[in-house]
Amino acid sequence: MKSIYLEEIKKGNKRKISLMIMKKVFRENEKTIAYIGDKTGDVKAEIIDEKDELIVGDVLELVGDLDRVFSVKSYKKILNYEMEDYLPCIKTPIEEIMQEINSITQEEVISKEGKALNDYFFSNPEFIEKFKKGIGGVSQHHNYRGGLAEHTLNVMYLSRVLAERYQCKNREIAILGAKLHDIGKIEELFVDGPFSYTLKGEIEGHIVIGVSMLEEAFKANPELYNEDFKERMKGCIIQHHGKLEYGSPRPLNMEEAYIVHYGDYIDATMNKITQIKEGVLPGTWSEFDRRIGTKLYL
Repeated sequence: MKSIYLEEIKKGNKRKISLMIMKKVFRENEKTIAYIGDKTGDVKAEIIDEKDELIVGDVLELVGDLDRVFSVKSYKKILNYEMEDYLPCIKTPIEEIMQEINSITQEEVISKEGKALNDYFFSNPEFIEKFKKGIGGVSQHHNYRGGLAEHTLNVMYLSRVLAERYQCKNREIAILGAKLHDIGKIEELFVDGPFSYTLKGEIEGHIVIGVSMLEEAFKANPELYNEDFKERMKGCIIQHHGKLEYGSPRPLNMEEAYIVHYGDYIDATMNKITQIKEGVLPGTWSEFDRRIGTKLYL
């Protein structure tokens, strides 16, 4: 069990602590210069590593002095640990989020096609396990384990409100599209260590991956799905970034795609703002944040 976190260590203290290698920077003689940390932050470190055996993602029990950098005197690798101690995770219990997602699904997804497509993914234990620990992004928004599920729930909620308020003709597709719009992120993003893009994610991106996943689902039951349903569902994923310059292969041209796009945009933006607010006193300005392109008066 991890008993002490990086944020608890004060400069000048020699401490024993377990930390993960987040990024290797360079080699200097027999030292590895790296960033090491846990879910509370990271710090630059100098580690005696004669054989250059350390890799990103290793968890080390180490003894060292924290000053300008963390000077590691000794270490040993830890093989058994809880990933949640070292990587940022959602604060709300993930099962509560999954229950809310399921509740909206049961109320809104009622057609044979909709239920079959939903069940193809959300009755698959392997998919669900990846989905529950998935992230919304490496650094942009919902960048913590469980963030993908939280973002999905919020986009579903917003899409249901918009679909009801504006009497969306294809309400079910809008809400199911919201649920499935980011499923490609389970293959795009690596979450079992410092967050990064997979090779597939770098080459294809989550929109292309998500459409491929839909195609596989349709092929599993080809007699069930009509062409209109298939194209509308794919359209929600393809178009959800809204504009070509935002990475959307096609601009918006369906009512339900507009709904998914704005639900996605609102939730991603407000999540960034929520993170910016942390540690900023009311009535003061935040630092400039490149994610939203401005500073905020809070």
